[in-house]
Amino acid sequence: MSSQSESTTTTTTTNSSPNLKPGSDENSSSNGIATLVEDPPRPPSEIPLSWPTEGKLTIDWVQNLSSTFEWSSKNVAPSDFPSVLPVSVFDSLILLASKILQKEPNCVKIDGCAEDSSVVVVGDLHGQLHDVIFLLRDAGFPSDNRFFVFNGDYVDRGAWGLETFLLLLAWKVLLPDRAFLLRGNHESKYCTSVYGFEQEVMKKYGDQGKHVYRRCLGCFKGLPLASLIAGRIFTSHGGLFRSMAATPSKRTRGKKGRGVVLKPDANSLTLGSLKELSTAKRSVLDPPWEGLNLIPGDVLWSDPSMSPGLSPNKERGIGLLWGPDCTEEFLKKHHLKLIIRSHEGPDAREKRPGISGMQEGYTIDHVVESGMLITLFSAPDYPQFQATEERYNNKGAYIVLEPPEFDKPVFRTFVATMPRPKKEISCPCLL
Repeated sequence: MSSQSESTTTTTTTNSSPNLKPGSDENSSSNGIATLVEDPPRPPSEIPLSWPTEGKLTIDWVQNLSSTFEWSSKNVAPSDFPSVLPVSVFDSLILLASKILQKEPNCVKIDGCAEDSSVVVVGDLHGQLHDVIFLLRDAGFPSDNRFFVFNGDYVDRGAWGLETFLLLLAWKVLLPDRAFLLRGNHESKYCTSVYGFEQEVMKKYGDQGKHVYRRCLGCFKGLPLASLIAGRIFTSHGGLFRSMAATPSKRTRGKKGRGVVLKPDANSLTLGSLKELSTAKRSVLDPPWEGLNLIPGDVLWSDPSMSPGLSPNKERGIGLLWGPDCTEEFLKKHHLKLIIRSHEGPDAREKRPGISGMQEGYTIDHVVESGMLITLFSAPDYPQFQATEERYNNKGAYIVLEPPEFDKPVFRTFVATMPRPKKEISCPCLL
């Protein structure tokens, strides 16, 4: 990795969060020493939460949703979550959000940013609700002059993937032209069935869990694949993708004249274009690793390499590896300055010799003539809860893009929210 260029700035924010245990009074213990006896903390608002009158969200409703989720994560057992968010309210939110998302193109365009606007780009979140709440407060909430682009992986490996995803959907419904949610590889049936999200939903909603999980999967299919910011910055979860037009399936004649589809030759791989991305079929639960619709899988699963060229990503079994020459080609072809992708945390990076680690929450992987490739990871002290004692103690980061050109990234790093909620309150399936 090349050293950080002079056009970037990094700041670090420290975050601490006190235990929310109001209503304390003092009693005397048997030895005569005053001790603190705490009443059960009260929710910040009336629960269960209700859907707003006439179905129109307000900033107060979204902020209340956030504070209630934060409270319930520390004080409500997972199996009691419906007493906080009934299925009827969940349905109203996710169905409305899904309708908005499904109407968006594969690559959403964020244009018309005013001189006083900024764009915040966020990487993997993985159900770390408290860090997400901190990030939103630290960066400033979505507003008329502040855009957000979330690069996917909202769920799995953290105990509050459902709350994290629903909170961001609420911002999307409230400000659909200011909050943009892209899809990550974990927004799929395969990953969520393996890495914890399905179990989390079933634990929280019990008999209604299958219904809630299916609704989430349906919403995942509608998430856009990429964004184009101010015509100069491309973001996606995994990264670049192949040209399907340049690698058509070869056909030969089988028995009785039936057509047989052969795998394209890996040596014929070439980079795809934004036009090809716009026509890909994204509404699949698990993007295919072979066939004629490989662009979604590439966008969600690919990784950068320090070696030149474009090749299959054999380690993951799906997607591509691309080198600095491909980054330069893509930037130059589309008149871009930056590619911001996510997808790789400290665990993934430690398995890849020769490429920088993720302890600071970001890396600058390629510096080429036309610009840079950045990997961004926004889940600090990862993984939050999982069946492992191994901790990475990494920082999280987000990027702020500012006028006039929006192509000089300002990196904001932060540490995990402390103290963590007690494991007894978090989702036991992830411990």
